[in-house]
Amino acid sequence: MKIKYLLPGSLLLFSVTVMQAQEKKQLSLDEAISIAVSQSTEATLANTRVTTSKYDVDNVKNTAYPDFKISGQYLRVTNPTINYKLANNNADTAEDDGTTTASPKVNQVMFGQAALSMPIFSGFKIKNNIAASENLYQAQTFNAANTKEQVAMQTISLYANLYKAQQSVSLIQENLKSANQRVKDFTAMEENGLIARNDLLKSQLQASNIQLSLDDARKMVSTLNFQLVTLLKLPEGTQIAVSDAYFKNAAGVTPSVTEGEAIAQRSDLESLRWQQKASEANIKVAKAGYYPSLSFSAGYVALDIQNVVQVYNAVNFGVGVSYDISNIFKNRKQVKAAESRAQEVSHEVEILTDRVKIQVQESLENYNLSLKQNKVYTEAVGQSDENYRIVKDKYDNGLVDTNDLLEADVQKLQSQLNEAFSKADITQRYYELLNASGKLTNSFNLTQNNK
Repeated sequence: MKIKYLLPGSLLLFSVTVMQAQEKKQLSLDEAISIAVSQSTEATLANTRVTTSKYDVDNVKNTAYPDFKISGQYLRVTNPTINYKLANNNADTAEDDGTTTASPKVNQVMFGQAALSMPIFSGFKIKNNIAASENLYQAQTFNAANTKEQVAMQTISLYANLYKAQQSVSLIQENLKSANQRVKDFTAMEENGLIARNDLLKSQLQASNIQLSLDDARKMVSTLNFQLVTLLKLPEGTQIAVSDAYFKNAAGVTPSVTEGEAIAQRSDLESLRWQQKASEANIKVAKAGYYPSLSFSAGYVALDIQNVVQVYNAVNFGVGVSYDISNIFKNRKQVKAAESRAQEVSHEVEILTDRVKIQVQESLENYNLSLKQNKVYTEAVGQSDENYRIVKDKYDNGLVDTNDLLEADVQKLQSQLNEAFSKADITQRYYELLNASGKLTNSFNLTQNNK
């Protein structure tokens, strides 16, 4: 009979990372998620993008306010030659008197100006630009919420996998003790001629394979611990002690999730909807080129040319109209481009809506499957324990060989691992279902209080 030894692949595959074991930290799942959505780099970046978008809105709103500018100049002049002509009657008088007008000496020029301008009408361009920026701000807000949900889901996945790895270490260590004890017993029996040499070698080989599996499980703990510590920005070298309270009574009531709720509550879908509104506003912005623009302007000028002229209290005000006639033909392409971008976003909304429906259905199936698997694996633990007991009795009575005994031992350990993994899978699938429905971050605290 061929023995099925425990393979490292049954414990999951993870990348190799070495972590220094230093500080031991008890960390619950809700604490881990709270840290992740507030301190992780991804969450911080999402918040920064929201802040930037808010500043963009403020900047666009500023275009609706008047512009008021003040400027002044002071110039030194190097003895210019000035031909200053008086009014004709003064010139004639001077000629009759036989006198000439001397050129004034100008060494400096001072000029000051204040200008006020305010847009009155620009084809609703300002209004729609503000609407577009506000819609993009809302889109960025929901995008940040979606980012935090994904960070929370990543934290849950790492936490659950770390639980699996730690459970693997614990179960394999117990199995290794039994395997090593069996080697000692078989060694004594082989020395007394009670068993064949190859039976001892088989038990030693199994103990070696279990040791390899234990080393692999410890590596997984190190890897996952390092990844979770890095995500949560905890001190390097921190060892996280996972709370098994989330996995002991994993099987619970299936959450009420419908496609309609998911479509209405998903943050990424809501972000796209606001982007669609922004693109519709941008169409109106593009159409503003078809209209003339009207603005109010006012100003004040002061001028002082040394020994020549002084101008004060020169106030001006009025309205200005500008209309680019060529936009009637040129602007059409800009409008078409804006309409095409709006269609792109509309298609993206439709695609994501279908994807949400698929994710909800798939997550629900995965959760129900994990419940069924846990039930089977729980029964298998009792079956494997009983099977090992029976095989052990038969082996002690010489009715089965060493292969049967070692295989029964492997099956027992594998069933224990499967049960531990299935508990973690139920919890992880449960939160994946909440994530697919857009309820993860809103429902998490309530969920934990009910546990």
